[in-house]
Amino acid sequence: MAFSQPAYSQPAYSQPAHAQFALDPLSAPVGGYGGVAPVVAAHDLRKCYGVGDAEVTALDTVDIGFARGRFAAVMGASGSGKSTLLHLLAALDRPTSGTVVLDGADLSGLDDRRLTALRRDKVGFVFQSFNLLPALNAQENIVLPLSLAHRRVAPDWFAYLVDVMGIGDRLQHRPAQLSGGQQQRVAVARALISRPAVVFADEPTGNLDSRASDDVLGLLRRSVDELNQTIVMVTHDAGAASYADDLVVIADGRVVHEGAVESRDAVARVLEAAR
Repeated sequence: MAFSQPAYSQPAYSQPAHAQFALDPLSAPVGGYGGVAPVVAAHDLRKCYGVGDAEVTALDTVDIGFARGRFAAVMGASGSGKSTLLHLLAALDRPTSGTVVLDGADLSGLDDRRLTALRRDKVGFVFQSFNLLPALNAQENIVLPLSLAHRRVAPDWFAYLVDVMGIGDRLQHRPAQLSGGQQQRVAVARALISRPAVVFADEPTGNLDSRASDDVLGLLRRSVDELNQTIVMVTHDAGAASYADDLVVIADGRVVHEGAVESRDAVARVLEAAR
C-alpha cells in the first residue's frame, strides 16, 4: 500500500510485526489491582464550575484506575459527572484539584504544549459525532494523528486495522460518502493507528442504529481481546456496557459502583440501584 507522506521519523512505540499483533490481554479488574498498575488513574479528583453560591461540583474526590488490556464502561445519569471524568482522564480538561496519571505521566505537572503532545501520542479518541475532517478521505483521516506527529505510517499495521475494521473498499471516500457506521469504523481505526496507551470513547454508538452499534462495539471488544488495547467508554446504554469487562457507575460526582460486567441485565440492575 502506497502512502504519499514524507519519510517521517520512526514512531516512539515499537510494536511487533503483523503476525504478532494479537496479544494476550492482562487480566486485572478496574483499579489495576492484583499487582497490575493502572494505565490511567485519578486520585482525589475534583472538578467544580462557577464560584461562590453558583459553584457546582461535577466530580467530588474521585479515586479510580483502569488496568491495561481491559474494556471499562462508565455509566451514570445525565449530569452525574461521567463525561467530566472522561475529559479529565483524557487531558481534555484540567481538574480543580487532585491528580491524574496517564501511562506514568502526572498531568498536573505538564504545560499546555506537553499536554497536547501527550494527547497526540498516548491517547486515542472515539466520539459520538465521529469528528472526521470532511475535506480528507478515510485513509487520510485514519493516518492524521501520525501525520501531525511527523511519524511514519507502518503499512502492515495500517493494513491490519483496515482489515479488522472492514473498510478497505472505502479508503478513498470522504466522510459525506460514508454511512454513520462506516464513519465510526474510520474513527476507531484513527484512534488505534498510533497504538495509544488508552482509547477514550464518549457515547461512541449514540448516533448509530442498532446493527451499526453492535458492529462498532464488537470492533472495540476485538481491539481489547486481540490487540491488548485499553478502552474507557462512557455510555448510557446497558447493552453497550455489556461488551465491557468492567463497570464503573457515577452518581452526583462520586463513584458508587466498581465491578466486573456480568450481563446486560446485571448492568441494568446496578444502574437502577444507583438511582
